[in-house]
Amino acid sequence: MIYVIYLFGGLFIVISCAMLYVFYRSRHFGLFIMGVTYGTSGALALALPHWWPLAAGFVLVWVLKLLGVEPGAESRDEGRGMRDEGSAKRNEG
Repeated sequence: MIYVIYLFGGLFIVISCAMLYVFYRSRHFGLFIMGVTYGTSGALALALPHWWPLAAGFVLVWVLKLLGVEPGAESRDEGRGMRDEGSAKRNEG
């Protein structure tokens, strides 16, 4: 069981490094908060080999996602919504 905790703790630290690198590139503050949360929970799980830091970190990241801190996927046609809607109305009637 201890090896599973170490495996997931290391995985959380790798995810944290990836999120902090993406934060460095994009400057989206939500990625910074989520990366620090993953990194702290992974380091805590490695420091005291228990499962609860991993569960707490995972739950905290999901709470942050539910609060809208995660960067959303931007659509390619953001400005075309009104033009498409107008042309659809002309075609109907």
